Amino acid sequence: MTAAAAWTADDPYSLALRSGRGPLYLRRGDGWLLPLEVERWCEAPDEADRTVLGRCRGTVLDIGCGPGRLVAALAARGHRALGIDVSPEAVARTARAGGSALHRSVFDSLPGEGRWDTALLIDGNIGIGGDPAALLARMAEVLAPSGSLIVECAEVEVDERCEVRVADGRGALSTPFVWARVGAAALTAHAGARGWVRADRWTAAGRVFVELRRRERAFPRPSGGGPERAVLP
Repeated sequence: MTAAAAWTADDPYSLALRSGRGPLYLRRGDGWLLPLEVERWCEAPDEADRTVLGRCRGTVLDIGCGPGRLVAALAARGHRALGIDVSPEAVARTARAGGSALHRSVFDSLPGEGRWDTALLIDGNIGIGGDPAALLARMAEVLAPSGSLIVECAEVEVDERCEVRVADGRGALSTPFVWARVGAAALTAHAGARGWVRADRWTAAGRVFVELRRRERAFPRPSGGGPERAVLP
């Protein structure tokens, strides 16, 4: 969610996180609804989450950490992990789960900029700000040059930006904000235009993930003066 959205103690997102239950949706102006998996977010990491946790290395920044299941799990595994979220309730719940989190937008000043080893954009958070290209450019500033970015994509091939609200299905709506949805192919295209290459792609429990790394790290120049050789797919 974006910092422009006015999250309060009684907005639908905060209430759902506090109770740990839905229903909750992203609602477009035309009435289209995208279900949000509040119960899964508030539980321990599942099989698909564990494939992400196993790929994290070093220090980890979870952008849009929500109730903090991944931050807490990473801390338990010995990582220095930090979550950021624009929802005060998400930050509070992350702390209660045993993780560390800040009430912050990814576009604000962040601790350790340029030094994080791994960053996460899970549960569709590549949509933050409604501009995947701008978010990918920002992640290049946040991560170390050798760092990796793990992104959860839409399960279908889509590339859209629209204004949405969080809805509880019973009439309550958040203030509007801009969001994006991208599939793996669209993400790869946006990433390539911003100096990233795809290091890995996998599917787990029906969810789609892509790992990105900076192009200059993926294509080192051999010391012998020969042609450059790609070391990542």
